[in-house]
Amino acid sequence: MSSPTASTRTLVIALLANLGIAVSKFVAAAITGSSAMLTEGVHSVVDCTNQLLLMWGRRAAKRPPDMLHPFGYGRELYFWSFVVAVLVFALGAGVSIYEGIIHIANPEHAGSPMVAYIVLLIAFLLDGWSTREAFVEFRDAKGSLSWFQAIRQSKDPAGFIVLLENGAAMAGIVVAAIGLAIAQYTADPFYDGAASIVIGLILGLTAFLLAFESKGLLIGEAADPALVQGLRELVTGMQGVAGVGHILTVHSSPDQITVMMNVDFRDDLRAYDVERIVCQIEVDSRETWPAVRRLFVRPMQGAAQQMEGDTAHSPC
Repeated sequence: MSSPTASTRTLVIALLANLGIAVSKFVAAAITGSSAMLTEGVHSVVDCTNQLLLMWGRRAAKRPPDMLHPFGYGRELYFWSFVVAVLVFALGAGVSIYEGIIHIANPEHAGSPMVAYIVLLIAFLLDGWSTREAFVEFRDAKGSLSWFQAIRQSKDPAGFIVLLENGAAMAGIVVAAIGLAIAQYTADPFYDGAASIVIGLILGLTAFLLAFESKGLLIGEAADPALVQGLRELVTGMQGVAGVGHILTVHSSPDQITVMMNVDFRDDLRAYDVERIVCQIEVDSRETWPAVRRLFVRPMQGAAQQMEGDTAHSPC
């Protein structure tokens, strides 16, 4: 399976949709006085900011290595993805719950609810368009994996952030509409405030999931097991290699992988032959897996046997 990713097109669609939705929601909130509508507007602004941060993270991650960052800036994307999760929690969930509590404590009847319904319908359609783009892209990339497995294994947080954010946005729109309808039917603005709190809880759960996944990527996650197995088979099949021990991998970004492996070379090889094999390992690995940017080979006698006994850190 290729790691599920979000294309630039999907991010731009999400940004444009959220910009239009945010403007319409704030206009509707000003006309109707709806608390849920106001929090939905804040949610859309947060979503716009998130798309911009993800775009910036992708751009920053492509900067070449330098003296201060010899392994490059790939983890910029993972850092900004974590910031996005914090923003969803603080500005999305926090403001929604706060607005709901304030509206319950100081209830105000919403005016012109029809305007709110029209805006919610427009927002639902725009979010649906954006969500469909993200859904199709993620579905095609995940292959035979379940949705949960695909999110857990994805190395590009933009892929699942857009999907989860849009899903939370559509759920929030439905809740806002239900809360507004009940408040209008019962003439009790309490339900409008309660809808804001429910929206905040939805965003809080979404933020937790985003933060959990982004944290794992920021700390450093291993490459796809299929890639690791492929590397093992590639090196094991080379003439002059007696065995392969531990292969350690880490993603610096979705398309930047660092590999470290212990390799047992035949004892009758000259140093020149070992250097030639190491060079060939690097060339073949990059041709087969372009994301492997750096590969370090550590000659180790009995590497395969040590791996079986899990004593890779024992002295040679």
